[in-house]
Amino acid sequence: MDVSTQNTALDTVVEPLSESDGRYQVSIATTLEEVQASQKMRYAIFAEEQGAVLHTTTPGLDADELDPYCMHLLVRDSEQDCLVASTRVLNDEKAALFGRFYSESEFEMHAVKALEGRKLEIGRTCVHADYRNGAVIGSLWQGLVELMYRDGYQWLFGCASIPLEDGGSNLHAIMDRFRRKYMCAESHRVTPRVNVPAVADDQALTALRIPPLLKAYVSLGAHICGEPSWDEDFNVADVFVLLNVDNLSTRYVRHFARSQQ
Repeated sequence: MDVSTQNTALDTVVEPLSESDGRYQVSIATTLEEVQASQKMRYAIFAEEQGAVLHTTTPGLDADELDPYCMHLLVRDSEQDCLVASTRVLNDEKAALFGRFYSESEFEMHAVKALEGRKLEIGRTCVHADYRNGAVIGSLWQGLVELMYRDGYQWLFGCASIPLEDGGSNLHAIMDRFRRKYMCAESHRVTPRVNVPAVADDQALTALRIPPLLKAYVSLGAHICGEPSWDEDFNVADVFVLLNVDNLSTRYVRHFARSQQ
């Protein structure tokens, strides 16, 4: 399905997010051109920069059959007038129309789907190479948290990727720490559909390098929901992360409240 032939999410009336203060402006895409700008940046980062195998419906764009059902959250640099970050979010109602959440392609997640409350899935998050700093990532998360509060979502979840270029030693070190500090309750666990290849016995562990998205999740109060799944196309291990809006860190809630004032 070409994204231009079905605009399920764009046809839905979506209240705009409040404008961010300062240099970085957060908004939800309302036109096909804005969605395609996000897809073009995703292609440049995932395919050209990171070498991922993309099963795209449109050359030069990271476009798939799920995009028309998603809201696309954009961060723009107002000084340079350019897109610098984006993510797409899929709510439970649109997931039902599509037939599943994206994460279900990698995890069996009946326990999470059974949780009470509205749900929002985050995916395809990317930041331009020149803007991978705390300010841009913070702006992206401010938009997500505002969306959760505004529309009454109880749960935010998604796959946080850990690269495997080193053979998996960094993944092993991260999971060793996260199993002890950030594992969710048994009742919320998911099961990977494809296990990550084992690290060689003689593979030395490197210094811990936690990807920014995963670090942001746990800083906000999220938990991981079990063992990672292997995404061979991206050569990453995907960790399923779950955030209850009631568990948002107090520090971030105070920051969000100040921004609203």
